[in-house]
Amino acid sequence: MPERKRVVIADDDDDIRGLMTIAANRAGVEIVAAVDNGSAALAAVQAGGIDLAVLDISMPGLNGVEVAEAIRADDGTRSTLILMVSASVQLLTDHGVVADRSDSFIVKPFSPRVLSTRIREMLELGEPA
Repeated sequence: MPERKRVVIADDDDDIRGLMTIAANRAGVEIVAAVDNGSAALAAVQAGGIDLAVLDISMPGLNGVEVAEAIRADDGTRSTLILMVSASVQLLTDHGVVADRSDSFIVKPFSPRVLSTRIREMLELGEPA
C-alpha cells in the first residue's frame, strides 16, 4: 500500500479547522498537525515530510502569507504544496498572494467536499476507494 500524503492544517477558527480536518480525512491523507496558529503550522512543516500545508490567511502571530513565505524561503520545505484559505477574495488576489506564495486557494465558506477534492487534485491522488 502506498504511503499516505502528509498534510498540515492551520486555522484559528475551531469549527473551520474541524471542517478542514473532515475534508482532509475524506481525501485519504495523513493529518500530521491541525493547529490554530501560523507559528505551530510552520514548525510542523519544518519538522519535515509534509506534502501539503492548508493555511488560513488570517491567523494571530504568523499569518498564512508569512508562513507560506517562510516555507518557500527554506530549501528543506520549498517543495511543500500550499493551499491558502480565506473568507476574503481580495486578500487572496491582492499582492500576488496566490501567484507568488501558494499553489492554490479556496474561499470560505467552503464545503468539505470541495476542499477534499482540491486536496486530492493538488496531491494527484485518485478518487477515494
